Amino acid sequence: MASSAASSSSSVFALLGAVFALHLCCCHGRQGVAAIYSLGDSITDTGNLVKEAPPGAFETIKHLPYGVTLGYPTGRCSDGLLMIDFLAQDMGLPFLNPYLGKNKSFDHGVNFAVAGATAMDPAGLFGPRSFSMPFTVSSLKLQLRWFKDFLKSSFATDEDIRKRLQSSIVLVGEIGGNDYNYAFFTNKNVSDVEKLIPAVVQTIIDAAKEVLDMGASRVIIPGNFPIGCIPGYLTTMGSSEPSDYDSTGCLREMNLFAAKHNSKLQQAIAGLRSSYPNASIAYADYYNSFFSILKSASSLGFDANSTRMACCGAGGKYNYDERKMCGMEGTTACAEPSAYLSWDGIHMTQAAYKAMSRLIYHGRYLQPQILNFPEKKGKK
Repeated sequence: MASSAASSSSSVFALLGAVFALHLCCCHGRQGVAAIYSLGDSITDTGNLVKEAPPGAFETIKHLPYGVTLGYPTGRCSDGLLMIDFLAQDMGLPFLNPYLGKNKSFDHGVNFAVAGATAMDPAGLFGPRSFSMPFTVSSLKLQLRWFKDFLKSSFATDEDIRKRLQSSIVLVGEIGGNDYNYAFFTNKNVSDVEKLIPAVVQTIIDAAKEVLDMGASRVIIPGNFPIGCIPGYLTTMGSSEPSDYDSTGCLREMNLFAAKHNSKLQQAIAGLRSSYPNASIAYADYYNSFFSILKSASSLGFDANSTRMACCGAGGKYNYDERKMCGMEGTTACAEPSAYLSWDGIHMTQAAYKAMSRLIYHGRYLQPQILNFPEKKGKK
């Protein structure tokens, strides 16, 4: 009898353990991700800018060759998919529809990111005419307003919003790169642009705080790329001094600038974690993941001789000309975008974004690793 009771007790504990393990899986694994919400710029925008119908250089994203790998343009600043697309795919969710899209499903998340967007409000950043004005005013502040309006119109109470966000992932960025781009491309020197870093970082952190206060439990905040490796910067900020370049052929000063932004951002994220101990807040290291791809380009299937060249452009050392952006008359696209890291001299190819997505979301460049993927998804 004693042996039978012990066996029965063991079975009960085993059953309870299995139920508890299942609960952990459902709440913290892939099944627990109901939606992804994203704020940011062209690195993440899946079609908002084209809905704003901007005039000028990036009007070309409405047309081929943008989207050529997919066979049609989507409003993404690439030949195909972006990192946010691969993240959604790996989570078993549909691609995020742009917030400004009409008659779209937002059941599994919304993309509020707008190509060309700044972190800081344009009125404060660009007046009085110290920089060239951006071609969108959909800054992080406005995107955050869209985010709040959407949730309030979709859920009955603040508690319902909180529950939804607790089962979602929220990306705050990448954002801030354009604040610097607009300044650099109007010939501001590095020391002047560096003065923007504290305010840009604080704007990002303040947005993250608002998202966390609404109930978000998993927040990802990406850093900046090593911009000294990007064809656009290599062309416009190029130097005749060999010592201005590192061993990978990238501009030292530009990469040092990006590293300063990232360092400041990481320090601020550490402060966020102490203020929100019950939330999972991760830094997405775009800087070092890009360098990892750059240094292993050949083994990853990229053409090592084209890692600093744009696939789509109008010639020159880096196949980039700011007067003839990809899609304009006089430009051509390479035959194999998957062999290139850069699509148009500013944005990356689908192949590069896929490689970065694997390194970040499935690897060591998400710090800490707060996502949980099934093995079969991670090994595509």
